[in-house]
Amino acid sequence: MKLNPYLSFNGNCREAMTFYKECTGGELILNPYDDSPMAVPDEEKDKIMHSSLVIDGLTLMAADSLQGQPVTNGNNISLSISCISKEQANEIYNKLSEGGLAIMPMETTFWGAYFGMLTDKFGINWMISCEGSQDMK
Repeated sequence: MKLNPYLSFNGNCREAMTFYKECTGGELILNPYDDSPMAVPDEEKDKIMHSSLVIDGLTLMAADSLQGQPVTNGNNISLSISCISKEQANEIYNKLSEGGLAIMPMETTFWGAYFGMLTDKFGINWMISCEGSQDMK
């Protein structure tokens, strides 16, 4: 299992992640909304749906929010847990969501991961995912 920080931005994710890469080195991957099957307004297609900066085995992830989902200090960071199985993802999701708010239930996504989001009872945002597991089928 891996735990990574996940940052959210109001349209300047590309700029921020490029800056972080310049500061730390590493490998930066940027995936705009335009590359996904999601329906987004034309003015938002260049926003970043997902990015990752891998630095010496550590991964910083980030994305831009879409219209109607503004980011403010306090809700601009989530913790992302990468699980080794669907069962592990379900167990962690269910435990963390007790007394909290389920934002997106665990489900298989268009990018192939088993994924869900929640805010725990302490106000911490979590993303739970499982990619490429044998039990995904």
